Amino acid sequence: MAEQEQADGPATWRVFTGSGNPRSGTRLPDPPPWRTFPVPEPDSERRSVYRPYARLVNAVNVAITLRRPLLLTGQAGFGKSSLAEAVAHELNLGPVLRWNVTSRSNLEEGLYRYDALGRLQHQQLKHVDAIEKFLRLGPLGTALISPRQRVLLIDELDKSDIDLPGDLLNVLERGEFEIPELARHDLQRMDIRAVDSEETFAISKGLVSCSNFPITVITSNGEREFPPALLRRCIRERVEVPGPERLAAIVEAHLGSDLAAAASALIEDFAERIGSPDRPAALAIDQLLNTVLVMTRDDAPAAGNDRDELIGLLQKELRES
Repeated sequence: MAEQEQADGPATWRVFTGSGNPRSGTRLPDPPPWRTFPVPEPDSERRSVYRPYARLVNAVNVAITLRRPLLLTGQAGFGKSSLAEAVAHELNLGPVLRWNVTSRSNLEEGLYRYDALGRLQHQQLKHVDAIEKFLRLGPLGTALISPRQRVLLIDELDKSDIDLPGDLLNVLERGEFEIPELARHDLQRMDIRAVDSEETFAISKGLVSCSNFPITVITSNGEREFPPALLRRCIRERVEVPGPERLAAIVEAHLGSDLAAAASALIEDFAERIGSPDRPAALAIDQLLNTVLVMTRDDAPAAGNDRDELIGLLQKELRES
């Protein structure tokens, strides 16, 4: 009977008891708005909740006007990557072209991808060279050749090896690059696919030239320094630590005004922790959203050790394992 009441009544977030006794009909809590899958395309709701501050808006407009990359630095979790989505949504420029940089990333990864082994096997089986089937433009290559302006996100460039920022700068300055495999080919013109669709672009003699300089957002969590040549060619902004008012606006945009009002004490405490001059907490804004969503539920503990323990779990600092 208790199981039936749980299945029919309001869902509790405490669905797992640790008892080891299997139950049927358990109703799981609804997911947060930002964790609903599959993600709708275009994801208008998620992109429309970004709340930039005035100086950041100015930095975006200057970067667009001067056709310069916007380099965003600062603590992880403060919305650097989300800015690219907000710009693409507001200016109606289509999906963001994302290049997620790792320690193994090189420039070619961003420009194009070439499956040499696949091409060789195809030649052996079909006795036909179809190199265009085994080449695909990368996010940077697609952004440069696209006849319509795109938004390009180069995420966490500070994770790259020492050479990538300089190599990237050369391409962004020249606005062109060569695909050697096409430059050496007998055919002078080929149609190569974009990274994010089956759309193709005609490439002559292996040279990819910029049509419209993309709105380029580069993010860094400050794990390394970049060469001065890159810095002086970028519009730079260190992302501001949000105060209580902006945090409240962010919570309201994601979860609504009622939850934002109910969570005012949580928001004030979070703002104090991340803005502490002595030792600012290494926290991300989505941790605040998680906290508000859980701690404003009717079945959340109102006080005591259980409440403190839950908030500590939800707001564990990023530098802690």
